[in-house]
Amino acid sequence: MRRRAAGRVGRAVVAALATVALAGCGAVDALAGRPQPTWVPKPEGPPPADVPTPELPGVPGGGPGTPGAPGGPESPGQPDDPNVVAVGLREPWGLALLPDGSAIVGERASGRILEVQPLRRPVRELMRVPGVDASGGGGLLDLALSPGYRQDGLVFAYLTTRTDNRVVRFSVGGPVTPVLTGIPRGRTGNGGRLAFGSDGLLYIGTGDAGRPGQAPDPRTLAGKVLRITTFGRPAPGNPNPASPVWTRGHRNIAGLCPDGRGQVYATESAAVGDEVNRLVAAKDYGWPVPALGTRAGAVGPALTLPAQTTGAAGCAVLDHGLFVAALRGQRLWAVPLDGAGAPGRPRALLNSTYGRLRTVVAAPDGALWLTTANRDGVGKPAPQDDRVIRILPPANTTNSPV
Repeated sequence: MRRRAAGRVGRAVVAALATVALAGCGAVDALAGRPQPTWVPKPEGPPPADVPTPELPGVPGGGPGTPGAPGGPESPGQPDDPNVVAVGLREPWGLALLPDGSAIVGERASGRILEVQPLRRPVRELMRVPGVDASGGGGLLDLALSPGYRQDGLVFAYLTTRTDNRVVRFSVGGPVTPVLTGIPRGRTGNGGRLAFGSDGLLYIGTGDAGRPGQAPDPRTLAGKVLRITTFGRPAPGNPNPASPVWTRGHRNIAGLCPDGRGQVYATESAAVGDEVNRLVAAKDYGWPVPALGTRAGAVGPALTLPAQTTGAAGCAVLDHGLFVAALRGQRLWAVPLDGAGAPGRPRALLNSTYGRLRTVVAAPDGALWLTTANRDGVGKPAPQDDRVIRILPPANTTNSPV
């Protein structure tokens, strides 16, 4: 990720820097003598058989949940706000929507997995993920359902342990199985996001573990977007067939969101202007920044969000709109996407309505589910924080045909 001074017209190119190839033996030869990668995939094998899918109540139809819509709340964010579907959570981070329209939510520090309904009802603890270490900004950081969830009932999670960051999988209430271990952890920079693409493969966003030099190095999993099978093996078609690395040069991935048509977007928070990146295999996204400018061959962001509202967090794609949650900015960015997937001018929603927003997930019914981050030691919590919110974005938010 690059840091650009406001108004800078050009960027100096550091001639001494060479582009590091990700694919093939060339990358290995160029990095001879460096430590071998420490990542460890889960051994091959079939998923557990006959795992029952949790049976949860169905989805209520519609309802007054849209800010500004008839029957909507007069004072959003207040205790009687019908957009708020869960209250009193502690740092809700990952959120995954179940086929019945309810959600499971993971708490960063406690490792609890909670059941949340689309209309406010008491949350129910389903299980705790063991081995979670929340130091250094780590913890239980994201959840994603298996593409075959209706058949296998499997949930994937990204978490920090005392020794590494890793991806695991489990059925709700069942044992936890490692999928990919050995992702570097540090005192800072322990970001982690998960998303299944339209190709059925798992994309994993990682942080640089507080060591920026790891981000451009294809021999480590820090500061990368990884692409693996559900068994933890490098995905077919990766730049290096023997490596899970898909893209590199990331500081701390805050959000991953596929558009359902083959494109995956990533969000990253920067000191001056947060970034939305369109991921392309084998590309370098420029972190860390050389002293004189951008690293040679690095890809610039598809969109830089306004500097005065920084703190980009999770993202979601809903039809032709990209939605980005903001922490310090305390808003939800709505970004139109053109026919080629290029982002347009962002529009701010929910300005300071719910405070800091961490996660946003798009539902098949057109709703957006969000989590707040007001009890993370930085925000100013309201009595009901932290909360899970479900909204129907206005139809004219983006250029979406909805």
